[in-house]
Amino acid sequence: MQLENIQKFVLVLLYGGLTLLSFTVLINPMRVNRKANFFFGMFLLLWSSYWVLDILRFCGIPAGPFFIDSLYAVQIFTPILLFFSVIFFINPDYRFKARDLVCLIIPVIYWILLFYSDNNPIIRIIVLLIDVSHNLPYIAIIYFKIRKHQRRIKTISSNTENIDLQWLIKLSFLLFITIIITVGYELFNTFMYKMHQHLVMDLLFLFIVYSTLYYVLRQQEIYPANKEQRNELLAIEIENEQELTERKKLISDHEFETLKLRLNVLMETEKPYLDGDLNLLKLSDLAQINAHQLSYLLNNGFNENFFHFVNKYRIEHAKKLLTNESFTKLSVLGIAFESGFNSKTAFNTIFKKMTGMTPTEFRKKQEGL
Repeated sequence: MQLENIQKFVLVLLYGGLTLLSFTVLINPMRVNRKANFFFGMFLLLWSSYWVLDILRFCGIPAGPFFIDSLYAVQIFTPILLFFSVIFFINPDYRFKARDLVCLIIPVIYWILLFYSDNNPIIRIIVLLIDVSHNLPYIAIIYFKIRKHQRRIKTISSNTENIDLQWLIKLSFLLFITIIITVGYELFNTFMYKMHQHLVMDLLFLFIVYSTLYYVLRQQEIYPANKEQRNELLAIEIENEQELTERKKLISDHEFETLKLRLNVLMETEKPYLDGDLNLLKLSDLAQINAHQLSYLLNNGFNENFFHFVNKYRIEHAKKLLTNESFTKLSVLGIAFESGFNSKTAFNTIFKKMTGMTPTEFRKKQEGL
């Protein structure tokens, strides 16, 4: 009885947390990534519906067959909503196309099977497996799309920590694990032994929900709200995916070296890299060339993307501070902020990638010399 009460408590936390999170995302108090958050909020709302029947059951509220089948019919869209939320995170100006209708194939098959599943246990099992396994291909596609986005975003931004959608990769990974566990659990229930307690699974989902809440509340706008600037950055991202031989020549040969020199002088004298929010558009304004030309110059003149080009200067600046006796009392976090980084995590990660050691290890090594 005590275990049953604990499970009821966990269910209330789980369902209540998901419902509250879905409305928080739909209201979108930070007014960021609006289309993406609408679809993500609807995904969370449908996800919460997976526990509606359990809540109704222990509240003593009967659920009729029509309500149950309607609930199942709607739940099949849960991974589709997550998928399109990612699409709109990556491209806020995305327009639905005829090919998107392919997402309706599985739901239609599912509805047909659901209609004939009442008196056929085999079809019922197939319906159950479709309901669970339908998520897997979407999770795989989401993973690869976000990885592609993480590469592309480095062509326009110098700080990607809160806009690289890494939190959605973590969510997808956790969902993948729970789906595998769920499939195993349902198969065990069907063919081996009927279990009525699934407290461990609910606790796992509870962890996922509240972890997601943490990341959702820390969201930032990925692209500028200005539509013209957003379109320009998206176009530059796509250009940088093309092969070098396919790219248009945006700078003439006699201007190329002049612009390289001007950019190097700008970085050394005005130190724009100390701006934690520096992006391609800001730097192009300072360099007095358009963003497309700047991206072209970085790729062809320095063989670097914008992210690596800017952070290279930040790391060199940080190394000077770490070895300067005037800054010995400044913490690593302080050094990070003074060098243009927005967080200690990003600073440590990039510093180690570029130098082979953490800022703390670098400082200790210099003190030992």
